Amino acid sequence: MKDTLENAPLEISLALLDQIAAIATEAGEAIMTVYGRDDINVEHKADDSPLTEADLRAHRCISVGLAALTPDVPMLSEESEGITWETRRQWARFWLVDPLDGTKEFINRNGEFTVNIALIEAGEPVLGVVHVPATGVTYLGARALGAWCERDGERRAIRVRDIGSPVVSRRHGAEKVDALEQAIIERFGPVERTSMGSSLKLCLVAAGEADLYPRLAPTCEWDTAAAQAVVDAAGGIVVDTALAPLRYQKENLLNPHFLVLGAPLARWDFLADVLRD
Repeated sequence: MKDTLENAPLEISLALLDQIAAIATEAGEAIMTVYGRDDINVEHKADDSPLTEADLRAHRCISVGLAALTPDVPMLSEESEGITWETRRQWARFWLVDPLDGTKEFINRNGEFTVNIALIEAGEPVLGVVHVPATGVTYLGARALGAWCERDGERRAIRVRDIGSPVVSRRHGAEKVDALEQAIIERFGPVERTSMGSSLKLCLVAAGEADLYPRLAPTCEWDTAAAQAVVDAAGGIVVDTALAPLRYQKENLLNPHFLVLGAPLARWDFLADVLRD
């Protein structure tokens, strides 16, 4: 059987990051051709999650782009079909893609949806691009290279900040999030809440615009991998409720509940007791 990875090393470089950003931007343009229509036809998958033509157009665009750029590196997308665990478990490196993260936000036309492309190596996201089609903003980062935000053709380096005001999703895990907020208030003082859709919440932490994002509700690996790569490259960390780094390439593609942290993990270890309750 062909080993698609060990025989085809892939250099993590700024050039590769730029190429992935270009593919994500092209997929975003495909999404916006559907977004601009008066009527968006919505279907539902077997798990009752919504599916639109935009999801499929972006999936095809990314699939073609990655196959041309890295033909020996496999891809797993939210819209992939027929890829078994027996196949996936042999991948030492692969692309993990959510062609349209935030389909509900897309349908509601609030602009808070993204294109997510990540490179996974040995269960860790080592490169990621998160593109926001509605605004043209792109977050990108890679291990040992750094993280950036590109807006209006200008790219600036981003970095997590010291503790200030946490990002909190008020849609999910409300009771436990309230408990976390209270623990943070007792340790650091008043907190400020910010609500945003899709993987953008992780990117706010990476950009130093927020400090904490607790996600205490279900997500899948493709929802988080690209943004986690950006957070990691910006000096942050994404951990499960045992405060261990979030891992990928599992048989079950669901993520555990997790926290996105800007400051060093040691500053947040007091939250472990709250999460165990």
